[in-house]
Amino acid sequence: MNEFFYGLTPVWAALKNSNKPVVLYGMGDGADKVLAAFERFNIEASGVMASDDFVRGQSFRGFRVKKLSEIEKELGDFVIALCFASQLPEVMETIRLVSARHKTLVPSVPVFGSNLFDDDFIAKYSDSISQARELLADEQSRLVYDNVIRFYYTGELELLEKITTDKNEAFANILKLGSNELYVDLGAYNGDTIDEFLAQSGGSYRKIVALEPNGKNYEKLKLHCAGMERVELWQLGAWSKNTTLSFNNKAGRNSAICENGVKTPVAAVDAILCGAAASYVKADVEGADYETILGMKNTLKSFKPKLNFSAYHRFEDIFRLPLLIKSINPEYKIYIRHHPYIPAWDTNLYCV
Repeated sequence: MNEFFYGLTPVWAALKNSNKPVVLYGMGDGADKVLAAFERFNIEASGVMASDDFVRGQSFRGFRVKKLSEIEKELGDFVIALCFASQLPEVMETIRLVSARHKTLVPSVPVFGSNLFDDDFIAKYSDSISQARELLADEQSRLVYDNVIRFYYTGELELLEKITTDKNEAFANILKLGSNELYVDLGAYNGDTIDEFLAQSGGSYRKIVALEPNGKNYEKLKLHCAGMERVELWQLGAWSKNTTLSFNNKAGRNSAICENGVKTPVAAVDAILCGAAASYVKADVEGADYETILGMKNTLKSFKPKLNFSAYHRFEDIFRLPLLIKSINPEYKIYIRHHPYIPAWDTNLYCV
């Protein structure tokens, strides 16, 4: 067992041995993944609840979805397994209020992939977990790193509360964007992260190159950027090489690679840039982060652009992405920050 986890109780053991009924809070994909893990660890679910505004007499996996007050009347005290994600302040506040009334744990299931952050996972990746921590450039990064991986293991919400900072802190203290950036936006969605970039760069830039694989999102992106100068848009996904992959074609930010889906072109960033000196790259590529970095090796080696990469789509990302980046260009200083989100989504790498 890695030293980071000595004395900690895995979330699955805490739920199984609580001696109280276990109630799922939330429905959908996250709850499906949690119930699959419950079967693996022989944990019994006693009910499903949702926030009052979402309870409309519906059923989920054989349970009638109930309000908190209904569950309390039926079961008395119980343990809650949180099964959804949100960055909305009012929703996160509701979660905190509920957790003040009943023990609330977050069984971490991956956004992509099938690994669980359990004892087997820790044993497999123990060395990498320790090695990546040694690469981090400041104390806040080490604190974020420690708390996020312990949160994955224990599901304890207070671990996130201690490390949450606003994105402006990372832009102001780490990225420090200038007015002459060549900005590469990987997973540009509808243009909102271009707006974020413009706000942080004072509205000035040398060039913007933006990739978005989803057709509907790409149309919105084109409309959003209409009339902007020095903007190059590509309906592509980011990958380690130029090829075609299947995407699930979900709306919003959730378009991602899957086994059966819409055939979509993907490309290596190095091939798109053709030697152009990128100075800032943001990536939110829904689980393709590792492959995306492999496809921009030359850019990282030659130009060392500032990086803003998601590090939460797969549990491995929080340690394997820093290790990969550092192996490509040892000059990088690597930082990690966690921004307001429950669970540990919006945990990002910032590299300069």
